[in-house]
Amino acid sequence: MLLHVCCAPDATVAVERLRMAKIEPIFFFYNPNIEPEEEFDRRLQAVVKLSQLWGLKLIVLDKGKEEWQRSIADFVDLGEGSKRCEECIKHRLIVTARFARDMGYGVFATTLTTSPKKNAKFINTIGAELEKQFGVLYMSSDFKKKDGFLRSVELSRDLGLYRQNYCGCLRSLHEREEKDALRACQR
Repeated sequence: MLLHVCCAPDATVAVERLRMAKIEPIFFFYNPNIEPEEEFDRRLQAVVKLSQLWGLKLIVLDKGKEEWQRSIADFVDLGEGSKRCEECIKHRLIVTARFARDMGYGVFATTLTTSPKKNAKFINTIGAELEKQFGVLYMSSDFKKKDGFLRSVELSRDLGLYRQNYCGCLRSLHEREEKDALRACQR
């Protein structure tokens, strides 16, 4: 199984649950949306750390920024949770499904469903469509259920993994900064 990994914290509970089902995933880190570069490096290093701690193979695809930017170009001014986010998720899943097919993996999945801010139904619908398009099985999930997100927080703390405070793109970073500034003013 090729497991698209958006970040180490979200991967923790996904791997834990997959291993309970006797599935040993291979991490696939493809996230051209993560900016700035320092943040990309922090998240990648946390995924590297988790893969080493848990003995998992890691594949990193660190190109594709222009292709990703084209995929969201018509929606770049939209906020968090909008069509922009849907196109970003869709793009990353397309690349994952294509890579899975081209490299001979029989199944692909994503850790994106761990986040309470991500719509698992939407993600799984896209995955099912890509299964048909690329001929690689998609494993539907909602890793946040049954306290999955809380478990990911706990595991991340126990393992000393970096936890980010925004989704990844500059737009989501700016929205986070605006919310933080507003909270600070209200104190």
